[in-house]
Amino acid sequence: MRAILITLLVISTQISLVSQTKTLNLTLPEVIALAQSESPDVLLATTKLTNSYWRYQSFLADYKPRIELDATIPNINRTISAITLPNGQEAFVNRSFMNSTLDLQLLQPITATGGFVFASTGLERIDIFKTSTNPSSKSFLSAPISIGFFQPLFAHNRLKWNKRIQPIAYSESTSEYAEEMERVAYEAADLFFQVLIAQLNLEAAQKDKENADTLYRISEGRYSVGKIAETEVLQIELRALNADARVAQANLQLQTNIEELRNHLGIQEAVFFQLDPPNAIPDFLIDAETALQYARLNRSLGKTFEKQLIEAERDVDQANKDRFNINMRGNFGLTQQGTTLGDSYNNLLDQERFSIGVEMPIADWGKTKAEKEIANSNLELTRMSISQERVNFERSVLIRVQQFDLLRNQVALSKKAYNASIKRQLITRKRYLIGKISITDLNIAVTEEEAARTAYIRSVRDFWMAYFDIRSLTLYDFEKGVSLVKIPEDYEE
Repeated sequence: MRAILITLLVISTQISLVSQTKTLNLTLPEVIALAQSESPDVLLATTKLTNSYWRYQSFLADYKPRIELDATIPNINRTISAITLPNGQEAFVNRSFMNSTLDLQLLQPITATGGFVFASTGLERIDIFKTSTNPSSKSFLSAPISIGFFQPLFAHNRLKWNKRIQPIAYSESTSEYAEEMERVAYEAADLFFQVLIAQLNLEAAQKDKENADTLYRISEGRYSVGKIAETEVLQIELRALNADARVAQANLQLQTNIEELRNHLGIQEAVFFQLDPPNAIPDFLIDAETALQYARLNRSLGKTFEKQLIEAERDVDQANKDRFNINMRGNFGLTQQGTTLGDSYNNLLDQERFSIGVEMPIADWGKTKAEKEIANSNLELTRMSISQERVNFERSVLIRVQQFDLLRNQVALSKKAYNASIKRQLITRKRYLIGKISITDLNIAVTEEEAARTAYIRSVRDFWMAYFDIRSLTLYDFEKGVSLVKIPEDYEE
């Protein structure tokens, strides 16, 4: 009695758990849409895109005017310090003062030359504190306006090269985001078919079990009246036992595949998927040259190649121009000092500064030449590597497109074979039931039907996986005729 109660309790618990499990009826497009909105990999891809977006915004800010404030309010100094006297001697002097400064500066980089211009205004005040030997006092130094420039001559222009590289780098990151979304779609499609195949395998195993049990009951009756031999009954019994094992294995595989799909979709609660097979094969065609054009236009690889080549050219330019530095500086402004704030702005005096600095090696024992040769060698190596990788990539695109048409034909052929195997199995089963053929012939027909069914399902899977592979390579949806290089509105320029 106790054992019966425990058994009933376990059964009721399992029924409760099954009733609490949510069933999702999904098609292949719905699974992909869900993956591209909720998958953990999508969140990671969005985070990477966010990082690239703000790096690009930082780059754009390098070319805009910058306003800087530099203030020290106050700087109090009560110390005994060593100072140089007018006669050149050093002496310790008791110092007691407060110094306050305020400078406001506007800087504008010049992309074409690599230098910058600036305009500034400033004010400085010094308060001398009263001591036993000195009275208190204060003075002001103003610079109402000062304009100037800084210009490297014959130098490597970082601003100019970055303006060529960084837009490509950001475009590369947007393509990488689209590629990551397509990778998520590809994996979702793969897991969809894994669950679907396991689902269909379970249905087939359950149907096979029903048929095996029916045949076993019939064979027992036929054996009891001496119409079949005991060996045939044992063979049918073995098939029934194997059918039970296949149902258990198919059920376990289905649960495993469901968990993998659930994790990929980012679903936290326990769910059961009831998937609708994509039996209708679309009839759109993919032109090889068109696919190649979209691959060149959309994929990040092409932008990576372009960026790598420009970076190698930049390194050559830097190696050639970093041999010496010649910097030209100049500024013009107005200034005045006084014991009051008003006096420091009266009768302003002009001030000018101009300088040219030169820094260059006299003997570096071939280091500069070696750096130039390294940069030139890297440029040539980059060109050859890009050329070979581009050929390999374009060849892979063309091969995928050619395989796509073959897989479409394979689906049609495997479907015909599957339909024929179903009819043959039904006819064979009827003939066995009326005693026209042996159990061996029936087993052969059942095995051929199972093989044909598996081949058909896998051909459908291979077709769709090939399509999503082409989508990933070209970042173009040939079924809908739209580009897949789409980024969230928050990151659009």
